[in-house]
Amino acid sequence: MSGFVEKPEPIEVPGLVHLHTGKVRELYQNEAGDLVMVASDRISAYDWVLPTEIPDKGRVLTQLSLWWFDQLRDLARNHVISTELPEGAPADWAGRTLVCKSLKMVPVECVARGYLTGSGLAEYQESRTVCGLALPEGLVDGSELPAPIFTPATKAEVGEHDENVSYEEVARQVGAETAAQLRQATLAVYSRARDIARDRGIILADTKFEFGFEGDVLVLADEVLTPDSSRFWPADQWQPGRAQPSYDKQFVRDWLTSPASGWDRKSEQPPPALPEEVVAATRQKYVEAYERLTGTSWS
Repeated sequence: MSGFVEKPEPIEVPGLVHLHTGKVRELYQNEAGDLVMVASDRISAYDWVLPTEIPDKGRVLTQLSLWWFDQLRDLARNHVISTELPEGAPADWAGRTLVCKSLKMVPVECVARGYLTGSGLAEYQESRTVCGLALPEGLVDGSELPAPIFTPATKAEVGEHDENVSYEEVARQVGAETAAQLRQATLAVYSRARDIARDRGIILADTKFEFGFEGDVLVLADEVLTPDSSRFWPADQWQPGRAQPSYDKQFVRDWLTSPASGWDRKSEQPPPALPEEVVAATRQKYVEAYERLTGTSWS
């Protein structure tokens, strides 16, 4: 069992039709047919959307995505039309709302990995492969790969796991030409972002993108290169052979699996509310990632 501990009721705004409640985002459509994405302060862990929010998280994700879209505009067209608030929207939507093109989305999570960790490490330890791609012997948790690899996954519903799949399976599902476009775009964007992050003292270990088509043009969509969709590690603390410190929700995961939470991941009980100190530490990690990457102060 998993999903929302407390599923929120969508806010009604004149002229907007609510389409979907995701783990973090609410999705609406305006009268022109454009999508309106609103990033909440919700946080998820272990396939649960937790009952406690992280203040400013939705704004950090939105503003960081906008910064990255600007860095990548010569490599990939993106879906953003405007950041203006729809008329009648609540004031709290400011800074966390994007008006976007309605695309024909490709049902694939486009994952790029430059370092070995997470589910990729688990597969490597069993078979010396990640998503069927053979890797050299001797790699450990946190090892840099010889070259970045494209390791796609199926896109899961809220409460479900994304599942790694082979490139061949993606080609079977969406066609060989689209699969090739996805791989090329994913690795190009990852490589650019990795170099930008490295210049700022941050390792981009892996990340996932979503793409859609506007006509026959592939367009980068959703959020990009945020602590929710990427593993960012402080470069000066990188040490292969152990779990790396990271700019993400690791404080949340660590507390949930500690005796202090009293929660058993294997039970069907939902996770408890987060304590204030975990909320504050997690917020600080999101803000620190934004500030180090963009070079600007969060306010």
